[in-house]
Amino acid sequence: MSNSDERTLLLLRHAKAEAPWGMSDADRGLTKHGGEQARDVGEYLASESLVPDGVLVSDSRRTRATYAWIASILGEDAPSAYVDSRLYESPAAAMIAVINETPTTVRSLLVVGHLPAVQDAAMRLSSADSDEDAVLDMAGGFPPAGLCVFKVPGEWEGLDGRDARLERFITVG
Repeated sequence: MSNSDERTLLLLRHAKAEAPWGMSDADRGLTKHGGEQARDVGEYLASESLVPDGVLVSDSRRTRATYAWIASILGEDAPSAYVDSRLYESPAAAMIAVINETPTTVRSLLVVGHLPAVQDAAMRLSSADSDEDAVLDMAGGFPPAGLCVFKVPGEWEGLDGRDARLERFITVG
């Protein structure tokens, strides 16, 4: 398949979340450091020409806040996020199924989710021709604001397992 058929998938774990006593998990926001991490991810995406044209986020407060900080850096180039409750507390297979529904017009997709689904999906999607160091780093630990950059051959609907090339695993702050 030619490179013109390739798409870019950006799998991101939300930035560092607060853990106040008595608050529901879904309502947890970001710490000050988490906001800084999310801004750093936005700056990285902008500097590497990885600005997505589609964004999926879980409906938790911390994933929405993570993307809000990223969008503040990307400015008018930031697409509106599609909030999907299926990305919260979902297994990797469910996350991949949501990605499979992405319209073909989207060439670069950012997905902001949670552990363990983000790491499990990244492991499942990493093809044999992935960057070995990136796979080992990602498999060894997926910290808040960890970002996988995949190249996906073909359409989103065909993405299943071992069919996306992990090019980079980025961690900030």
